[in-house]
Amino acid sequence: MNKRQLEKVGIPPHAAPLAVAAIQELVKQPDTNRRDIRARLRQVAESPQLFVGDSIFDALAREMLDSERVLRHEPISYQTWGSDIDEGAHAQMRDACQLPGATGAALMPDAHLGYGLPIGGVLAMEDRVVPYAVGVDIACRMKLSVLDMPPETLTTRFEHYRQAVENGTRFGVGAAHSKPQDHPVLDADWTVSRVTRVNKDKARRQLGTSGSGNHFVEFGVLHLAEDSADLQLDAGRYVALMSHSGSRGTGASVCSTYSAIAQRKLRPSEKKFGRLAWLELNSEEGREYWAAMNLMGEYAAANHAVIHRLVTQLLGARVIAGVENHHNFAWKEQHDGRDVIVHRKGATPAGEGVLGVIPGSMASPAFVVRGLGNSSSLNSASHGAGRCMSRRKALDQFRFGTVRRQLAERGITILSAGADEVPQVYKDIEKVMQEQQDLVEPIARFDPTIVKMCDDGSKAED
Repeated sequence: MNKRQLEKVGIPPHAAPLAVAAIQELVKQPDTNRRDIRARLRQVAESPQLFVGDSIFDALAREMLDSERVLRHEPISYQTWGSDIDEGAHAQMRDACQLPGATGAALMPDAHLGYGLPIGGVLAMEDRVVPYAVGVDIACRMKLSVLDMPPETLTTRFEHYRQAVENGTRFGVGAAHSKPQDHPVLDADWTVSRVTRVNKDKARRQLGTSGSGNHFVEFGVLHLAEDSADLQLDAGRYVALMSHSGSRGTGASVCSTYSAIAQRKLRPSEKKFGRLAWLELNSEEGREYWAAMNLMGEYAAANHAVIHRLVTQLLGARVIAGVENHHNFAWKEQHDGRDVIVHRKGATPAGEGVLGVIPGSMASPAFVVRGLGNSSSLNSASHGAGRCMSRRKALDQFRFGTVRRQLAERGITILSAGADEVPQVYKDIEKVMQEQQDLVEPIARFDPTIVKMCDDGSKAED
């Protein structure tokens, strides 16, 4: 039977190969004629559930049932925070809301186009994880350390600060320390997946480095308008060190490897989901990815710990308080009485009382925030200001030397960066914070004064 004949009995084109395989088995049976084959195929098409487990029709029946499930799946809705969000991000969010197993979704005010799920997208799934809804830079992270240095030293001892940050970390794709750094994370089990096992040496070399794109290390002034029980600090002004980086090359390898596996496992009726391909958590690949993702979370935290350790040691400072948080991660949480996997792609956890850091740009403030636990956003908030201009357009439009001079006049020294990271490519962080007043409460403000980023303008790793 050809595809047209199969369609006449109710077998869709994508299931034709499985139907042909079943026919080949049927013709081996004695006294089976063409009319019988056609009748049996029509029965499978009409009631595939009756043929699950059948020695001949099981695979075809399962494909038919799965096709019906995908076609019947009603897209979930999502709530949006923020007004300045491009249509591409909304289109990606609508696609994510069609995923089988999706139970909740939200779009943060910093949202913009990403791969698979948009940056600023939040997605809850039952028993499934989507590698590209976590992101390439798994567990990209913010860390802020408050130091025991007087704020005026940022000016009077500027060269001391400059040397500390210049020598305390490395920037760029493939950047590594000449002498590998030590941290207990390297004693963890790196055999949880083949990807982490073969990349452990690379991870060791890159520990304590900052990558490219929007990753940074900054010194600045933290402003506390009133005494803070959260930070255990009195009201006042403090020097703070803030960094943004993630799991570097190893995290990227974990994402690309397991997303490719997930995409290969998509059935024909699901191919449209592309980079939104998922892994079942109870599958071997799903368990491997979950273990590798969590190891990358530990590694990203260690990466920041090493950066802050090296920089503060070179500065001769002591850390007196701190805040840190992941984005680009997936968590097992309970929402609406269900156990779900919450993906936060460029979104900050904002459960009730949970502290986090939301940065602006090299010329605008960051905010230390306390989560308000808004269930409509799946206890999430933005992870930053969010881009409003592509990297390519920024490189065409801006000359970094000019922007650097303008910022110097405002008291902000840029040690290095790319033209694709100038302040103009980001949304107004004050407006973004205003648009998520029901998600987080600011408790402190950080104003950058000394900024270091990768100076090659290369593509971000998240």
